[in-house]
Amino acid sequence: MTESFDISAPFYDDVFTNSHIGKLQRKLVHDFLSNTFAENKNLDILEINCGTGHDALWLANQGHRVIATDISSEMIKVANTKVLSISNQPEFCQLDINRLEETHFNTSFDLIFSDFGGLNCLSPLQLESFFVSAKKKLKPKGRIIGVIMPKHCIIENLYFLTKGNPKKAYRRNTNNVVQANVDGNHVNTWYYNPDAIIKMANNFFTIDRISPIGLCIPPSYLEDFFKKKLRFLKILQTLDTIFKRFSFLSKYSDHYIISLTKR
Repeated sequence: MTESFDISAPFYDDVFTNSHIGKLQRKLVHDFLSNTFAENKNLDILEINCGTGHDALWLANQGHRVIATDISSEMIKVANTKVLSISNQPEFCQLDINRLEETHFNTSFDLIFSDFGGLNCLSPLQLESFFVSAKKKLKPKGRIIGVIMPKHCIIENLYFLTKGNPKKAYRRNTNNVVQANVDGNHVNTWYYNPDAIIKMANNFFTIDRISPIGLCIPPSYLEDFFKKKLRFLKILQTLDTIFKRFSFLSKYSDHYIISLTKR
């Protein structure tokens, strides 16, 4: 898995971060975070699976103290090229999420954050272990906020069905590992509906809020299809903004965001 993300690192921002779809989906995530922490601008945050550091820089610009980690050393290298103009600089470092419990930090955290499917790289057993480890790293009433890919995505279903490819249309709907394509590289991926996350985390966390991310905004691999249809993409963004309040739609979106508070 490390090698796959190392290969993707130089192109990740072009393919996703700076794409029209990537920007629209990320705005929904940032709006969720802003609303969640509207009255607290001074949090200790650990980001896992930080990629090239876009979210870490955004969080730091909101006034938070951020340690941002990723399993890929190449992703961290790219992230470190971005911090020069930031006064409240995040700290970027390499970390395998499966070694979180044995990793020492100088502080405990108000928030552990993972964006855009990072937690989907964990098997069910690894994800359960993550919740145990994360609880130990959080302050009392600390939160985990994750952006996770569910087993169903309406836009994906419709797109591949119109292409006559039902196998791809329903590829997420399995309990087994899926070889997801990341910039031409295959990454082990598991898909989790919100109820599965709630069940895994229930002994350690309470559920605050769940919201769909990309119910109407399409998956990023459709960027080429939509980049000449920006007015239509704007309509889809408006629909996503309307539907984000309906948590039951989360299991039908490209991603969903879930907030959990330590018991």
